[in-house]
Amino acid sequence: MKKYDYILVGSGLFSGVFAYHAVKAGKKCLVVEKRETVGGNLYCEDMEGIHVHKYGAHIFHTSNRKVWQFVNSLVEFNRYTNSPVANYHGEMYNMPFNMNTFSKMWNISTPQEAKEIIEKQKASIQGEPKNLEEQAISLVGEDIYKKLVKGYTEKQWGRDCKDLPAFI
Repeated sequence: MKKYDYILVGSGLFSGVFAYHAVKAGKKCLVVEKRETVGGNLYCEDMEGIHVHKYGAHIFHTSNRKVWQFVNSLVEFNRYTNSPVANYHGEMYNMPFNMNTFSKMWNISTPQEAKEIIEKQKASIQGEPKNLEEQAISLVGEDIYKKLVKGYTEKQWGRDCKDLPAFI
């Protein structure tokens, strides 16, 4: 005699959605979770009325109307505008980078000025990039790479960008 139709390891987004639909279809699911809480990395703790992302910020994005309607039928969303900034030696820059970023970085005011600076800096890489550092510079120039890409990427991968392959 079978007890479960599906055994799901972890209670993150995929398992939650899968189990929801499986149960609606009359199936029995067992969800095995090693943590004390469900929701995987989406889990938030309530700290004095503030939702704190225990496992790092996770922001839900979709342009699919059916997906948006589905998730809204299950949970209530907080209004949130993602407006991150990067701190490079005390200099604060908008992320993702935009004209505000370029204006602060280079004291310019037009997209054409930004494009000219980026193109000039990109030219320092000749031929096929050999590593991630060269790839990034060939795409965004040296200043943006040094101030907005390098530190984050090296922290993420735990390695120097020169030691990472160009395709990352």
